[in-house]
Amino acid sequence: MKSSDKAPLGPFLAANPFPRPLTDGLFYREKMRAIHRVAPDTLGAPPGPATVLEIGGGRSGLSALLYPRAHVVTIDLDHLQLVQRPPLQNSSVVCGDACALPFGDATFDAVTMFDVLEHIQDDAKAASEALRVTRAEGWVLLSTPNVDWHYPYHGFMRRWCPPEARLMAEWGHVRRGYSGATLVKLFGGTAERRSSFINPITAFFHDVSFSSLRRRWRTLLYAAAAPATVAAYALHSSAMPGTETAFAWRRR
Repeated sequence: MKSSDKAPLGPFLAANPFPRPLTDGLFYREKMRAIHRVAPDTLGAPPGPATVLEIGGGRSGLSALLYPRAHVVTIDLDHLQLVQRPPLQNSSVVCGDACALPFGDATFDAVTMFDVLEHIQDDAKAASEALRVTRAEGWVLLSTPNVDWHYPYHGFMRRWCPPEARLMAEWGHVRRGYSGATLVKLFGGTAERRSSFINPITAFFHDVSFSSLRRRWRTLLYAAAAPATVAAYALHSSAMPGTETAFAWRRR
């Protein structure tokens, strides 16, 4: 039996790129955990390494951290994002368009689209291209905000948080997020695996992280909310309510 291609959960979470991964970056840790939950343990067949296409990976290199034994190709429209990313031994980069992937059919064992589909105007074409370059029985991995995502999650934080529209413009969103039904249409079926993240309690850390509050006040709020947040994070299961979701489709 082939050994796992996927990194163990602990080292993977430890690679969270945020400088304060347990406060400002807790939401990203939640995202990483959800992705790890849905990602299959093995991708390719021996003797060669698995191949992964990371669409819109920018500077994160998340797919290479998730599958350190695989060769990961990252494609992104933003050349600056690609050249600023840290060098990773098992990866290469290509400047290109998710809606016109410069690869042949069935080239990759897995394709990842982590928080990228909501940034693409022609999302149907991007989904079609992702499926096209994935081999039979390969995987498409996705994370995205839910269609009812909103910011701030807690209304009383609105006074200290920038308008949602400003954030969405800064992040380059062309839509808020997705419902499960919309994703079924885009990818031709129900995801084989799914895991929610950022639940109503841990969402408070997300609100504080992107607020305009000074570091001192953010630190105090993090400390006050820490007991409930730690419990909510520890107890969160894949099926619990969350503001965002990770999915995995098997290419049939």
